[in-house]
Amino acid sequence: MDINYIPLATAFIGTIIAAIWDLKTTEVPDQLPYIMIGIGLLFYGYQSIIEMSIWPIANSLIYGLAFLGFGGFMYYMGQWGGADAFILSALGFLLPVAPLGFTNTIFQFPISYFINVFLVGSVYMLLYAVVFALKNKRIFSDFYMGMKANSRMILASSLVTLIVFFVASLITTQLIYQSLDIMKALLYSLYPFVSVALIYAVLKFVKAVEIHGFKRQIPISQLKVGDMLLSERKLIGVTKEDIKTLRKSGKKYVDIKLGVPFAVAFPVALLVTLLYGDLILFLVKLI
Repeated sequence: MDINYIPLATAFIGTIIAAIWDLKTTEVPDQLPYIMIGIGLLFYGYQSIIEMSIWPIANSLIYGLAFLGFGGFMYYMGQWGGADAFILSALGFLLPVAPLGFTNTIFQFPISYFINVFLVGSVYMLLYAVVFALKNKRIFSDFYMGMKANSRMILASSLVTLIVFFVASLITTQLIYQSLDIMKALLYSLYPFVSVALIYAVLKFVKAVEIHGFKRQIPISQLKVGDMLLSERKLIGVTKEDIKTLRKSGKKYVDIKLGVPFAVAFPVALLVTLLYGDLILFLVKLI
């Protein structure tokens, strides 16, 4: 195998292992992203020496640390686990440039991958939530009741959006083409009209799944650093001090929030980026 494919092979193997581990145990070993980062730094450090240029290792450090910073922010906001942050960072260290033979992205390869992770991740999380909800009929019941209770508000918001975009479209077509194209303006306005209703429905559905599905009662003895307590509104999980306090409180059980095993999105997004390039441009063409 050409040594230039070592970063890509490491990225694929590492993210696939992480995805399988996350699906089975909802955890990813800390050592895995560390090994991936180490291989990336060694490879580009060696490349810098051979080419007598600082840029191979510099690019690896730039994207790796930038992704680590963003992943750390997502962790602090309670959206990701620590392993997710380090896996994203590892991919920045491993793939700061497009792999050999793959140049079908408009943006820089790591940027295209970064965007694709969230597009793929959004679809994946929605599908995961649907499958999860199918096992709990109460989720669909609460979702229906929530939509019914807020139907007037949803309709009003969508109509306001429709009117605003309709008027804006009429003004735009008149300014550009010196003519009023009412049907075209109405058609353009239907996209945001439907989008508002769909976005609200998705948010309501995800909230119903979160409230009634993504939680578990566990013994305090099994509580780990980083677990999110259902009773707390903290952005980050419990610390060692929190666990000690809970153990001294006399409680035996606590309710924790469960997260979606997001690591699955990393290898899928990598494959999508290699095959299709910038997924956002592909979606824009469909619209």
